[in-house]
Amino acid sequence: MVRQNMHQQVELEYLKTDQCPLGDRQYSFFEMVYLISGKGTVCINGNRMAYRDGNLLLLTPNDRHIFEITEVTEFLLIRFSDSYIRSYPWKSIHHLECLLFYATHLSGCVMRCKDDSRLVEMIVDSLLFGMKLGGVYQQDLDMNLVNALIVIAARNISKVRPENVRTNTDKRILQIINHIERHIFVPDQLTAAAISQAFGISQAYLGVYFKKQCGETIQQFIASYRIRLIEWRLKFSDLRINELADEFGFADGSHLNKFFKKQKGMSLTGYRQRLL
Repeated sequence: MVRQNMHQQVELEYLKTDQCPLGDRQYSFFEMVYLISGKGTVCINGNRMAYRDGNLLLLTPNDRHIFEITEVTEFLLIRFSDSYIRSYPWKSIHHLECLLFYATHLSGCVMRCKDDSRLVEMIVDSLLFGMKLGGVYQQDLDMNLVNALIVIAARNISKVRPENVRTNTDKRILQIINHIERHIFVPDQLTAAAISQAFGISQAYLGVYFKKQCGETIQQFIASYRIRLIEWRLKFSDLRINELADEFGFADGSHLNKFFKKQKGMSLTGYRQRLL
């Protein structure tokens, strides 16, 4: 596996290749991958899905990924550091880094809005044109275009977060949510006792505080978040039920199916068949 680091806060690279597979890579930075053309499969953190032109992927620090190319593919690779996200004065999106880190659980195209997809295509065309043109102020223009892509990606990622969570909510709640998102596959870290201990607050206060800020109990939030990720896997991966159960910390496929049916009113198989 190749591990790569950045030398600048923001870097752009155009790549056209038929190499199969394209690396087994792990980064210490964020990378947005725009698929200009081509077909194949991408595997992110063990989750496989087909890619096609127009897809925008967001790889977060420490994600492992590999592209298996079946048709010559053109990529625009946009890399930026987490320190860049923390230092840039974003005006309307609070805790942007936490939001972007959520993409590590999505493992696929982050775009949910067709209008935003068209906007991304225009921005990518502008970046590609600028890479050919060069000249004075081009770097400044590129930075602003990259910032626009980051905000668009964050806006689309936010559409799959639980609805009751506001992006401008209390900072400690965002830290608790970040803890839940990072440990969603480790049930022992998601108990009220474990979360209370991690943040130095009592279990009784944690329950009241979380519900006041988010409009639902912490266990409802965890269940909703887990369901959203399971739905994502069912839509965009070919994992078997027992593999999903193992990934999300369930004893077996039967326990996972019971949990899913309670939340969604249908079986995992029924949900997946409905997508066909």
